[in-house]
Formats: sequence, C-alpha cells, structure tokens
Amino acid sequence: MVIGTLEIALRLEGCRSLKDKRQVVRSVLDKARREFQVSIAEVADQKLWGNACIGVATVSNNAKQAESVLQHVVDMFDAHASIEIQSVSKEMFRL
Repeated sequence: MVIGTLEIALRLEGCRSLKDKRQVVRSVLDKARREFQVSIAEVADQKLWGNACIGVATVSNNAKQAESVLQHVVDMFDAHASIEIQSVSKEMFRL
C-alpha cells in the first residue's frame, strides 16, 4: 500500500474577507474530492483571508498511481484563475 500526501500553500487573489476565501476554497476542495477521490482539507492559515494551506492524501497500490493523482490535484489548483500556488510538498509512504 502506498500513501501519497501533498501540502499546497496558496495565495488567494481577489479575496477581501474570510467569507470570500471560504467560498473559493470550499468549491475547489469539493471539486478535488469529486474528481480525484482524495481526502483534502484546509490545514493551516484558516484565519488569513489571503492565504490557505491545503493538505491532500490518497491511497493506492502503487506509487505511480498515487503520484499521478496528486499531480492532477496540483494541476487543478494551478488552473484556477484566482489561486496562485506558493509552494508544494509531496511525500510517499510505503506500508
């Protein structure tokens, strides 16, 4: 079993309040859950309306599949017009 994890630090353009931030973040997190069947949540910076830190996890039977799923999630964030990726950290664990 392979567990892939991802931490993405984001800058949210155009968010002027926590309500704006939550709307953007929630829509992207819901889309990632639906399309890629990952566990995903905002894990830090909850009170900063211009930033977000997202944690993602996936489980697979091989590392290539886990890597592919995590890369699709990164690509989805990168394609969003009002989101700028500041940093990405990936890790793979084999059990």
